[in-house]
Formats: sequence, C-alpha cells, structure tokens
Amino acid sequence: MTITIGVHASNPSLFHLFHLTRLGLAQQELEPLGESVAFHPYSNGVRTGELLTRGVIDFGGTGSTPPVTAQSAGHDLVYTAVSAPRPEHGALLVPEDSPVRTVGDLKGTTVHLAIGSWQTHLVAKALDDVGLSYADDITAVRSTGESEQLLRTGAIAAWVAQAPQLAAARRTGGLRTLIPTGDVISDRSVFFTRRELAEQRPEIVEALTRALQRADDWAAAHPREAARLAAADLGGEVDDWESALTALPWRIEPVSEEFLAEQQEAADIFHRTGFIEHPVTVANAVARTSATAPVPASKAV
Repeated sequence: MTITIGVHASNPSLFHLFHLTRLGLAQQELEPLGESVAFHPYSNGVRTGELLTRGVIDFGGTGSTPPVTAQSAGHDLVYTAVSAPRPEHGALLVPEDSPVRTVGDLKGTTVHLAIGSWQTHLVAKALDDVGLSYADDITAVRSTGESEQLLRTGAIAAWVAQAPQLAAARRTGGLRTLIPTGDVISDRSVFFTRRELAEQRPEIVEALTRALQRADDWAAAHPREAARLAAADLGGEVDDWESALTALPWRIEPVSEEFLAEQQEAADIFHRTGFIEHPVTVANAVARTSATAPVPASKAV
C-alpha cells in the first residue's frame, strides 16, 4: 500500500517533510510497516478534507480553520496530532498612525486576510470576544499581493500577515500590531486523516507523526537552510524566512482536550456568523481508538 501525504506551502511541517525526501524520513518510518509513501502537492489547504474524502490523499495538515469547515461540509475526518502553539506566527496589523486602537474600532472597516485559513479563526474570535460579528461588523476580503500596500495607503483598515510577510512588514516599519495571534488563539498546525485509516491502521498514523517530528527537528536544527529552501520555493527574502521559521516551536503534540475545546469554540463562532452552514461537534473528529495517545518519540535525523 502507498500512503499519499498531501502537501501545501502553508503547513511548515509538511513542507519540510516533502522537501527533505533526500532524507527519506516518511519512507523510513513506513517501511517497517510494509508501506511506501507518495506526496501530492496542492495549492490550497482548504481542500484537504475534500481530498481525503475522495481518496486523493491519505493524510494532510492545515491550520485550525479547514478541519472545522471540512466537518461542516460532511467530511468524516480524524485529528491525529497538532503542533505546539505558534503565538508569533502571525498578527493583525494596522498603520502606525491609524485611529484603530482596539478590536472594537474595526467595526465598519475592511480587513484583508486569508479567508478559510487560521486567520479567519483569529479575526472571528477576536471580534466575538468584544461582542462584534465577523459576518456583520467588518468586511472580510481575501488577501492579495497588494494587501500590505493597501494597508499602508489607508485603503483598508487592517491586514493579517504571517511568516515572512510579517517579518518583512515589521522590518520595513510604519505598521503596528493590533492583535498578537497568541493573545487570541493558539494557532496550531493541525494534522488529520480519514477515519478508516485512523481507526484501522493507527500504526501508520504513529509512523507519520514520527516523520513529522523528525522533519521539525531538522528545521529547528537548520534554520538558515530551511529559510533558503522556503525562499527558493515560495519567494521572499531568506532573512525574513529565517526570522519567521525561528519563531515556530517545531514540536508535534497529541490532540488534547484543550485543543478540542478551542476548535469547538471556533466552530460555534463560525456557525453563529454563517461562515459555516452546518453546526459541528468537534469531538466527533476523534478516533474511536487511542486518539489522545502520546506522540511517539522521534528518531534523530
């Protein structure tokens, strides 16, 4: 059997697992189980639930929002592991001289963000915390390559930046952080699979989790090389990538009750604001076996 791992640029652990095929991390973990590995690159993590259901991939990872929207759309997924919290991964920025001083001041404004990603969770939760609605009180617009410039010229009120974009914006100056991500959500990478694989072949899930941790161990130990890899493939400056990657925790953790509670809170906010059509019970996305077993120890890279 070949295990197909979905890969997209927004998930750092999967990005490195894929680009380190010369080290054979996933293959080494799967071979003792009689399995081989293949990678399926795609551009939008929001599609991960659909690709799992269709059998295009067997395992994937995103930020916090896509698994919730996938559950709402009827995809029967199972959480397998999460990253440690990433409080420095992103931030909601406003111009330095902006009259927007609090989240409440965003009412009636336009905010650019990667709609459908963890950024939706950040903005929706921050607004909900002050009694505002993601659906009714701001105009949420999908970020583009022009978002930073639009923010700097005052054409939009706020912009969620992440990773090298955030590092570059801070290096340039003239912007300030309205919402530090870690003050609102934990912003974890989230890994999940189909229920059938999680419940019938848990040893494969454990092997893939070990491979992810080994990829993370490599990135933590080689930040400059990881930055060069990201800049070459995704664009941006190597120094900005190094700043962004150094801020990540590079640690894979088990699915915890705390994580599930945060996901449930997000699901409730999304449904209340109409971002998802159907209510979601996040606890249903847990394997009926040992879903919360400790992450197996990783091997040295």
